[in-house]
Amino acid sequence: MYKKILVPLDGSKRAEAILRHVEELARSHGGEVIFLQVIEPPKVTGFEGYDPYLYQREIETLSREAQTYLETLEKIFRNKKIRVRSRVVHGPVVETILNIAEKENLELIAMASHGRGGLSRVFYGSIAAGVLQRVDRPLLLIRSRKEIEASFPGVDLSL
Repeated sequence: MYKKILVPLDGSKRAEAILRHVEELARSHGGEVIFLQVIEPPKVTGFEGYDPYLYQREIETLSREAQTYLETLEKIFRNKKIRVRSRVVHGPVVETILNIAEKENLELIAMASHGRGGLSRVFYGSIAAGVLQRVDRPLLLIRSRKEIEASFPGVDLSL
């Protein structure tokens, strides 16, 4: 079914809520998982006080941290006999996710939503909403349990 699954992550526990779903899909269908972390360049508002050396060091630090994070997840999935690889890419997050999915001919994008953002994004989160609006392939989108529990206080969500 889904032989190549793209999993965009940002290093947060909420984003990792998708991992158990992806693990099950990959295991049951013999699929390959591609972890992706997109480093969005920090916005420079003016040139006063702009130091290109510090800017470059910040990008390099973020990239190293992202690679270390994804390598840890790769080891966990490999230990479970799931084919996995990872990529750290620079660019605008939504556009980069969609470009990677297209270039690598990935069959599914799987991600968790943080559920943050303006009123139109209450149910999805800004990145998830952006992907959802422009995606041209299947998208598995879940909300993290903490988000759901906060939205429905006092409701028993166990199924």
